[in-house]
Parts: sequence; structure tokens; C-alpha cells
Amino acid sequence: MLRIFSAAAAIAISFASCQSGKSETVTDSTATATKTTSNTTTEEVVAPAGKPASNAEIIARKQVPILCYHQIRDWRPKDSKTAKDYIVPIASFKEKIKMLADSGYHTILPDQLYAYLTTGAKLPSKPIMLTFDDTDLDQFTIANPELKKYGFKAVYFIMTVSIGRPNYMNKEQIKQLADEGNVIGSHTWDHHNFKKFAGDDWKTQIDKPTKKLEDITGKKITYFAYPFGLWNAQGLPELHSRGFKMAFQLAEKRDPNDPLMTVRRILDSGYWSAKTLSNSIRNSF
Repeated sequence: MLRIFSAAAAIAISFASCQSGKSETVTDSTATATKTTSNTTTEEVVAPAGKPASNAEIIARKQVPILCYHQIRDWRPKDSKTAKDYIVPIASFKEKIKMLADSGYHTILPDQLYAYLTTGAKLPSKPIMLTFDDTDLDQFTIANPELKKYGFKAVYFIMTVSIGRPNYMNKEQIKQLADEGNVIGSHTWDHHNFKKFAGDDWKTQIDKPTKKLEDITGKKITYFAYPFGLWNAQGLPELHSRGFKMAFQLAEKRDPNDPLMTVRRILDSGYWSAKTLSNSIRNSF
């Protein structure tokens, strides 16, 4: 069974010391807010017309909290201490999603975030984005039904090499997620380190997997998540040239010259309680 924890220790992500990147909110009174039902938006953001925001303006906007999940299952005796950061036990996950709903958070999707960052379009109160990496089956069987209870939507970044393998989602499940209003994003073919891409890697790791996801979902794929959260500035033009609108890393500082391709997320650690997660959301964004 394919597992992606080998580089976790090397990237030195500190859950307690994620960079906050706090800034003043930029408000555009001409933007049209979305209507909300329960805790999710039901209409697309209507972005105001005008000149797109500069990189400096995008950096200045208050960051929207974005959570990253991998496996949603109970810990097993063989799970390492490092792996447990990436494995959120089922009861803990349910408690955390309920906390988000009870706290008044509303899930948003990447198109809404993009409109907010580039035009100042309004978002619902207490916006948050939920993202899931690596195609694990429990994201479909456990996480998705739990999100539905609260009207939440999410983004699923799919690693295509694993599609249809045991303990991973198949094509039909991925399409169902997309048909239900969630967003499917690209996450390479086999979780190859983006910083090491060279030559045919762009075709193998980006072009072919993205095309496969478009064939499965019938929708254009315009969002990408870096394996291990690792990125380098040299590769960002390659994403732009392929039509990606935003790319998601983890907790490192954003690139001031390309903030849309270095959007920050934080991992919801399997060790965290709902209260710890709530505090981290407030302190990290």
C-alpha cells in the first residue's frame, strides 16, 4: 500500500509555530457577497469588475484559514509518531468538524478564494477551506459523509497513481465528489517532489495526471497541491503556463512575487484536540 510519510521529517513543519501572516483586511464594497445555507455557500461569488490585484495587494489581504488532511482513521500499533501527525482518528475528526460548524465557520472553495484574493470579492462570515491530499479512501467513506452533515464542501487533491488501488478512491468515487459540488485538484502522478522536477517530469507528474482528472470529472482542473508542501520559485512559471490559477503548499512563507502559487495551509495534526485546532486556526492565519 502506497504511503507518503518518508519526507515528512525532512520538511520540518512545526505545527505550533506556523507563520501567521496576519494583515489588514481589504474590503471592496462593490463585491457581491454569496448567500449561505447552513455552513456552505450556495451561489458563486460575484467578483467586482476592475483591475486585478497586484501581488502586494494579494499579500495584504487577510489570509483565509485552510486546513490540510490526509488519512482519517484510527491509529494502529505500527503507526509511527511522525505518521500520527498525518492520521486523524475518526472520533477526533468528527469532533473537529462539529467544532467548526458550531463556531460559525463556512466552507469556501478555490474559485471563491481566487476571486477574493484577486478582486476583493466578499466571502461568507468566518470562511475556511478544507482540503484532502493523496486520494485515501477514508476521505470518501468517512470524511465526506461527515462534511455533508454540516453542508460543508471540500477540495480533494488527487494523486493519480493510486486511483483504484486498495484503500484508495476509484474513478467513480472521485467523480461523485466532483458531482456533489466539491473541487478536485491535481496532486501529481506519484507524489514526486516538485522541487526535483526536470525534463519529462512536467509531462508525467503534471500534464498527464491533470488530463486524467479532467477526463474523470468532466471539469477543468485549475488547482494544484505540492507533494509534501514543497515548492521552488523556478517551477512556478510551469504551473502558470499550464493554466493553474492557484497552488497550495503548507505552512511556509508565501512567495511575495507569486502568492497565488504559494497559498498556505496548515496540517490538522492527529495529536490535536478540537480546542487545539481552533487555537491554531486563529494563530496561524
